[in-house]
Amino acid sequence: MSNAVVQVKNLTHHYGDRLIFENLNFQINRGSIFGLLGKNGTGKTTTINILNGFLEPTSGQCLVFDEDSHKLSPQTKSRVGFLIEGHIQYSFMNIKQIEKYYSGFYPNWKKEAYWELLKKLQVTETQKISKMSCGQRSQIALGLLLAQNPDLLILDDFSMGLDAGYRRLFLDYLSDYIQAEGKTVFITSHIIQDLEELLDDCVILDYKTVLMTMPIKKFMDEFKHFRCILDNPPPVIQKDDIIKNVEILKNKTSFFTFAEESVLLNHLEKLGLKHHGVQQVKMSLEDAFIGLTGKY
Repeated sequence: MSNAVVQVKNLTHHYGDRLIFENLNFQINRGSIFGLLGKNGTGKTTTINILNGFLEPTSGQCLVFDEDSHKLSPQTKSRVGFLIEGHIQYSFMNIKQIEKYYSGFYPNWKKEAYWELLKKLQVTETQKISKMSCGQRSQIALGLLLAQNPDLLILDDFSMGLDAGYRRLFLDYLSDYIQAEGKTVFITSHIIQDLEELLDDCVILDYKTVLMTMPIKKFMDEFKHFRCILDNPPPVIQKDDIIKNVEILKNKTSFFTFAEESVLLNHLEKLGLKHHGVQQVKMSLEDAFIGLTGKY
């Protein structure tokens, strides 16, 4: 049996003449938490729709449990749980009613996963979902997803509308559940904070292209931010194989690179960029994401 739950091979998609991404490749292994990260409009939800079989790619292939995602069998579909940001059907129901209703559709339903999460919320069993906050509804949606007991959980921009407390509750509970149950998770997000300790591997998308595919720890270890003062900074410094991104702010210039400091400095000399006061700046995952993708 393959260890790969999801295999994306040379995936390319257009909407009409507009290219969304080209030659996207990644693999999600069993028991891992995988992140597809990128700004709004870079193709995250498009990838999710292809993976779920809602959309056929322009070219390439996506396999889910070794089946073509556009032709998934009912048995394989039952192994996949999908959480759309902020989406709960039948919000006129209360907490108890919606759990009972959903349980009738899933033969492997585990109500304990639902009720254990809801114990952490300040709500009662008879409270209607329509009267809850955005954060509380998101926890209800997550509880219903976990109770389905899927082997693969797909979370599309799960953190939209969540404040810091609810976002942390969501991630902490999800992490504990995954470790205990050995599930596989695929997360898309453009909000990066809090994900550094959660993700095993990730892909970072930019408009029309893939910037990076690697384990999150390797990315954080190898991607670097160096700040220095250039003696005569030009108006524009072009990105290349070594300079992945550059920001010039007043008299300080930031270079983002996978290269070691000595390699970068030799490269700057070859470009005729005289510099001094070089410092390496420590980054969070959010800092590294912005450093790779740019602020705008």
